[in-house]
Amino acid sequence: MTDVANTDRFGLLTPSSNTTQEPEFFAALPPDVSLHTGRVAYRDITPQEQERCVLELEAECRKLADADVGCIVFAATAPTLAKGKGYDRTLIRRMEDAAGRPATTAATAFVDALTLLGANKIAIGAPWSKTMDEPMVDFMQASGFEVVHSEVVGFVASIDLGRASPERAYELGLRADRPDADAIIMPGGNWHSMRVVERLERELGKPVLANNAVSLWAGLRLLHRRDSIAGYGRLLRDHLRHEMA
Repeated sequence: MTDVANTDRFGLLTPSSNTTQEPEFFAALPPDVSLHTGRVAYRDITPQEQERCVLELEAECRKLADADVGCIVFAATAPTLAKGKGYDRTLIRRMEDAAGRPATTAATAFVDALTLLGANKIAIGAPWSKTMDEPMVDFMQASGFEVVHSEVVGFVASIDLGRASPERAYELGLRADRPDADAIIMPGGNWHSMRVVERLERELGKPVLANNAVSLWAGLRLLHRRDSIAGYGRLLRDHLRHEMA
């Protein structure tokens, strides 16, 4: 039985249309880490919705602080890099100022994970449109990574993305890969890419980083956790450790 007094509390900030993150996080979190969720308005995967969703950032972070969470992760990729390099850090400051808790974003988590793994050349497999992919490519290149290829699916309605099968994510991962890529990243938190990471890594022989897996990893690092979580790829299995800055 879990010791309630010693349970760590993980604060997740998710888009309002997201139906994937909470089930995936619940399934993967260790039994002595509880999940607590706030939601920001975000319906479609468009630049306009990216602007709208951050309007509620402080209010939702303050609500999560009421639950005494140990960290807050804004686990959406596109909204956290929409204005280029450094924008994720601006959002982190807003979140931490509002909640008084350590915070991070999905965009930040991708950079931190790739740096830890020593991946310099990356391929991107994204569920959204090519228009939405341009800021992602620009952000990763500005962060010091060479994007050797980027592949998209074309989803616009986030709720439709949440209904897409894991097989769609698996197929995209295969299409996105290039021989010279050190790693594949799969942004987008409302589709079932996390559950195909292990399969893709076995087949391709390189790290595969899915949005929800890197967001989970980043939050657990803020909680100073040292768990090994199997079934979702090497990042959560082998590289979950807190490193002091």
